[in-house]
Formats: sequence, C-alpha cells, structure tokens
Amino acid sequence: MSDLGATLRLAGAAWSFVRADVLIPREVEHLVPAPARLAARTLRLLAGRQARQGRPGERLARVLQGQGPVAIKLGQLLSTRADIFGEAFAADLAHLKDRLPPFPVEVARAEVALALNRPVESVFASFEPPVAAASIAQAHPATLLDGRRAAVKVLRPGVERQVALDVRAMRQAARIAERLGPEARRLEPRAVAETVARTLQLELDLRMEAAGASELAEVAAIDGHMRIPKVIWDGVGKRVLTLEWAHGLALSDPAALAQEGLDRPALADAVIRGFLTQALDHGVFHGDLHEGNLFVAAPDVLTAVDFGIIGRIGPNERRYLAEILYGFLERDYRHVAQVHFDAGYVPARHSVEAFAQALRAVGEPIFGVDATGVSMGQVLGQLFEITSLFEMRLRPELILLQKTMVTAEGVARTIHPRHDIWKAADPVVRRWIVRELSPPARIKRLAEEGLDLFRALKRRVEEEPAVAVVEARETHGTPLMWFALGAAVAGLAFMIGAYLR
Repeated sequence: MSDLGATLRLAGAAWSFVRADVLIPREVEHLVPAPARLAARTLRLLAGRQARQGRPGERLARVLQGQGPVAIKLGQLLSTRADIFGEAFAADLAHLKDRLPPFPVEVARAEVALALNRPVESVFASFEPPVAAASIAQAHPATLLDGRRAAVKVLRPGVERQVALDVRAMRQAARIAERLGPEARRLEPRAVAETVARTLQLELDLRMEAAGASELAEVAAIDGHMRIPKVIWDGVGKRVLTLEWAHGLALSDPAALAQEGLDRPALADAVIRGFLTQALDHGVFHGDLHEGNLFVAAPDVLTAVDFGIIGRIGPNERRYLAEILYGFLERDYRHVAQVHFDAGYVPARHSVEAFAQALRAVGEPIFGVDATGVSMGQVLGQLFEITSLFEMRLRPELILLQKTMVTAEGVARTIHPRHDIWKAADPVVRRWIVRELSPPARIKRLAEEGLDLFRALKRRVEEEPAVAVVEARETHGTPLMWFALGAAVAGLAFMIGAYLR
C-alpha cells in the first residue's frame, strides 16, 4: 500500500466514524465545550442511518470491528476501563475481546494440518468448533491422543495481509499526527506506531507465542499469583498453538463472576500482583491482560491465556518503576520526582521541587478515599496535564507497560469494583525495595558493575595489536591490564566505602 493508499484508508476510517456518530456522540454532546458541540452538530449532518442504531459503545464497536485488528485492539483496551467510560460503554465493546464472528471449523482444520504438516487426527482425538474468536485468531477445544483437554489457537486466514494494511495506515496516521504541533510530537506518535507494529508482527508467529507462554509459565510457578497452561509442543506451528485447557470461565463470560464460592477481592489482588511480580521481579510480563484472556475458578484461581504480546523491561526501568510506586505508597513526592529526573523522563531544566508539588496535587486526593470514589479519568487527565507542563515525552519502551497497567487495573475493578490498586501493589513493591535496594543488594550491584568494568578494560587490552604487548601478556600480562585490574578494584572499594559511610 502506498502512502496515498494509507491516507485514503485513514480517510475511509474517519468517514466511518462520522457516519456512525462516534467522534462526539449526541449522547455526550452536552459535556463538551461550545466549539466542539458546533463541530459535532455539523458532522452529524453527514451521519448515516447507523448513527441512530444503538448506544455510542455499540456503534463504536461496529465501526472498530470493520476496521481490522489494530482498531479492534483499541476497542479491547477501552472496554477494560468502565471506571473511566462507564459500564454501558465498556459492556458494548466487550464482545471485541473474544466474540467476533468465527471462521468455519473446516477451514481451521485445514490450517492446522498445513501448519503441522500432518493430518489433524495424528495429533488430536477430537477437534471441535471454536469457543472464542478475536481479531487475530480463534480458539478451538480439542482432545489430545492421550486424553488431555487442550485449546488450539489458529490464526485467521489472510490476517497477515490485513495487519500489514493496518500497520501501513497507522504509520501514516503517526506521520500526520507529528505535523499537528509540539504537543502531538511530545507523545511520540511514530515511536508508538512502531512499537505497536512490532508487537503485531510477533503475534503473527505462534511459535513465538508458545515460547512466551513457556517462559511465563516458569515465572508464574515461582510467584503463584497466576497460572499459565502448559504448551503442547507437538501441536505448535507458525499459525497454530496448542495449550492445555484452562480451567474455569473467561472473565468476558457474564457467568464467570457468578460462580459460587468466588473470592473477588483475592482475584482482583491476583491480577495486580501477578502483573507487578512478573514485571518487577523478572522483567517479563503478559502484555494483553484483558477479560477475554483471563479465566477464573473458585475460590481464587486465576489463569492467563493468549501470549501473543509479551512485554519486557530492563533492570533500570524496573528500578525506576519500583521506586516511583514506592514513593507514591509512602507519599514521598520529592523522591518520586527525583526518580523521574534521574531516569531522564523530565528534562533537567525543570525544578524537581515544582514537579514534586505537581505530583502531590494528583496523589494526595486519592489517599484515604474509598476506591469507588476515585475517578481514574480525572487522575489520568491531571497526570496528562502535568506531563505537558513539564515537557515529559512519551517513552516508547514503556508504552506496553503503561498500557498493561491501565488494563490490569480495569480488570481488577471489573472483578471487585471497590478494589484498591495501591493496597494490592504494596506488598509486591515493598518486597522488591527491601530485596533490591538494601545495603547488601547495593554492594552486590556495585561489585557486579566493577567486574563489568574490568572485563571491558580486559577485552580492550587483549585487542591491542602491538607485538610487545602480546609478548608481555604471554609472560606476566600487560602492564595496562594489571593497571586496569588495580583501578577496577580500587574504584569498587571506593564506591563501597562511600556507600557505607
């Protein structure tokens, strides 16, 4: 698709939004400023018959479903935030998670046979019609030859081409957005588009998803907050993934939370703590924790499926995240502000104290208030204003982490409307702080940094081409190498001594 084709595709999508009256729906027109109301009324003159059919969420769901995988994933994210957009709006978008129109079981069987390069009967004793269908793939119940129940995920036919078209249009939209002004550029639209594009490309190879599921299963076994089904490697191919069956009901099923003996507070805690322990302790996390991907069983068993999106954050980002959360838990806004500056999230020309004051204005109103009394829409709006005031640029490497945090909180609130994310996060964050930022842990990290410095100097010395250096190394080692070793040890001793003082 050319740039012109991508632009036309965007124009077509915009026209669909106008025709369905979902940009500024008539139902919420009274909430927006006068200029926006005038624009909405003008655009509504172009609206079609579908603009009068159903609630805003129903109309938006129809439009997003027709726009392809990227648009559908946007709808899935919006559907997790009933606390921001309202229960009815979220419910209207909920079917985008796993209740899209499926493709025939005969087509799925053919796709499985082609991907595994053998007959379906050689792997499965039974292969049943789909029980869930999403934007990229659908899931089929099956029975393995040894009698175990399994779930078989099969990519939609032609989805690769659809995703490629969506990605091209998304990149064009990002280029257009960057021309809108400094505020749009601060949000790094092109970097966001590339992050989403990379994620979608990985989702189209189910062998990668199988590997991600296997890795997360090892992590989850350590922490115990979340269960991960076992991968059946005999049933894995580029377009097919087989996992052991997840017990319980998907949270997207209205009957899930009506199960007898369900401990809702414990399940809500498990969502938050499962995500945070994955991210903080292991640097890898499930990046698509919406209700369609989470199964619950009494009393508090939480099982995650669909591992097409795996997030990763490095050691520094993990430390920044933990210290920011810990600072909010302790209401130490000065520390939270300093971490933002240390991480480079806020330009150094700004005042740490002023930024701490702004964070206090957001944080204080939510402490001591019942969770149901906290408007996440208001909090997010205030945070966005602060990021603009202090010229914080969106961090592309943290996009998925931030999106997953928002989704996880939305899911936790769905399970238990009075859930307090800060209370749930507290033990996980404090455990990390004690383990990683205690004096012994810091000394260990300093020692590792000193050894890394020595190894780097040693590699550089060993690459010197001079014959004399080679001869000296063969006998007693190069003087420079011994100097490097002494410098590294002395530097390490100095750092430890400075810390202990």
